[in-house]
Amino acid sequence: MADAIPMTREGYRKLRAEMDRLENEEMPKIEKQIGAARIEGDLSENAEYHGARENQGLLQAKINVLRDKLSRATIVDPSKMPKGEVAFGATVVLKDLDCDDEDIYTLVGAGEEDYAEGKILITSPVAQGLLGKKVGDKVEIPVPAGTLNYEIIEIRTEE
Repeated sequence: MADAIPMTREGYRKLRAEMDRLENEEMPKIEKQIGAARIEGDLSENAEYHGARENQGLLQAKINVLRDKLSRATIVDPSKMPKGEVAFGATVVLKDLDCDDEDIYTLVGAGEEDYAEGKILITSPVAQGLLGKKVGDKVEIPVPAGTLNYEIIEIRTEE
């Protein structure tokens, strides 16, 4: 069986709302496009028909991914996570030991990630490398682009 996907209730609601929107608003639009293109006759040379069918397949793939995530969701309450160590829902202030910059990440579940805001998935390589660490710990995290070297400066958790 596939792994559980941790997320908050809010993240679950966001994913569910997106799946419902795709199924109940976007899919009917594409089905209308297919129907209109079908009326135009010969389907073998009908670009509108083939384009609409391709869009339908891509949309169905998105819906299937969301449905899979929701079926494997495990609702987690960040306020019940351990204090004093990096855990789900924690905001971590890091010192990049390679370039002396400060990075701030919040470890979130599916549906809540926002990389521009520093909200990273708990399943990401960086988050996995930080889990369970404490203030003052130095960590080396292998990522596709090499190795990240951090020192944990501060851990903020929900109360």
